[in-house]
Amino acid sequence: MDWLIQPWPWYVAGPLIALIMITLLWFGKSFGVSSTMRSLCTIGGAGNVAEFFKFDWKAQRWNLIFIAGAFIGGFLVNQFFPDPNPVAVSEATVQELNNLGIAHEPGLIPTSLFNWSNLLTVPGFIVMIVGGFLVGFGARYAGGCTSGHAISGLSNLQTPSLLAVVGFFIGGLFTTHVILPWLFK
Repeated sequence: MDWLIQPWPWYVAGPLIALIMITLLWFGKSFGVSSTMRSLCTIGGAGNVAEFFKFDWKAQRWNLIFIAGAFIGGFLVNQFFPDPNPVAVSEATVQELNNLGIAHEPGLIPTSLFNWSNLLTVPGFIVMIVGGFLVGFGARYAGGCTSGHAISGLSNLQTPSLLAVVGFFIGGLFTTHVILPWLFK
């Protein structure tokens, strides 16, 4: 059972992603995570406030089930199959984080930066609140999130998705090499 929760090699994961994309195309669906937020807002009654949320969310039920499965799967793996070495970070990245004053700990995110007490600091507020807003706004403005554009949009050969993915990379590089060093100097 260990093989199931270990990172799969590219020659297994890549064709599986391609198979999923072909299946979605066959059924006229597109993959994206940020679109589920629109469905959830519509379910919550946001259609009474904004025209954007007036649509048939039941047609997106499969996407809501996918997101629920991702949360449930993540919870189950975390609870029953904990990995003692969840993330392998390169020494160069650890050194860069240390240069910025961000301690590297095992895990997905540096808890020295992403914690409730840091929310009250200027860098913490900018990273968590302003960054979170910009990610949400950017996903809406770009018509989808990184996974939707990079996986679904590019596989559909959509020019707007190519432009969005190029924009994501430029934004990531700018943030990494300009904003973070300025913010944590």
